[in-house]
Amino acid sequence: MNQEEFNQIIKKIKEKKELSAIDSQFVKKELDNYLKQYPKISFNPRSQHYKKLIKEVRAILRRTYGLFRFNIKGSKDLLAEHPSTKERLSFYPQLYKQIFQITGTPKTILDLGCGVNPLSMKYMDLTNLTYYAYDLSKEEINFLNQFFNGKGQAKVLDLLHFKTLPKADLAFLFKMTDVLDRGKGHKNTEAVLKKISAKYVIVSFPTLTMSGKKMNFPRRKWIELLCERLNYEYQILEFSNEIFYVIKK
Repeated sequence: MNQEEFNQIIKKIKEKKELSAIDSQFVKKELDNYLKQYPKISFNPRSQHYKKLIKEVRAILRRTYGLFRFNIKGSKDLLAEHPSTKERLSFYPQLYKQIFQITGTPKTILDLGCGVNPLSMKYMDLTNLTYYAYDLSKEEINFLNQFFNGKGQAKVLDLLHFKTLPKADLAFLFKMTDVLDRGKGHKNTEAVLKKISAKYVIVSFPTLTMSGKKMNFPRRKWIELLCERLNYEYQILEFSNEIFYVIKK
């Protein structure tokens, strides 16, 4: 397959509206991974193999990227419309107050897989804060850079493939471990935790099932064991629908 054919497949995958804003380099990496598993696949657009490739790569992207996406255009209250941030509206002020009681007042924050969470800065009651936000959506990144107006910086970043990040006082990794690990152990989450240049990393998990029922065991024993093995300290903050591990490296 030549480069032109490869690019056409990426374009075809991104024809779905909910995937159109995703960075093409990320699509390329997922497509590469798929083709390594199925190297003899046919690239004839009329073949069943080709149609299956498009369908399955789109499904992967929806699981790892599309779950929390939404349309920025025309939105008035973005925090209330984005699924993840909407769930935190009732406790954002308490959340940040409790986090900062543990970490101290930060001057720099990293937000990895941020979505529109940086808009919740208004609940932090902080001044002189530098905010670094990272996500896969060019649309959200462009919006956030306008929002920051020079007081922060947003960039496209694939958390599975990065070398360095700015140093910070603390980092947010909200509801990102499933995206990183994809049901294959927790090596990716561990690698990201080690690479983050921050004294504190706040990792969160949902405590409700997809149907809205409370989980029987909301705590994640695996991350507690991981912290113990790496000699990281942690404290737990629990709210109505999300649990936060404040990890001190």
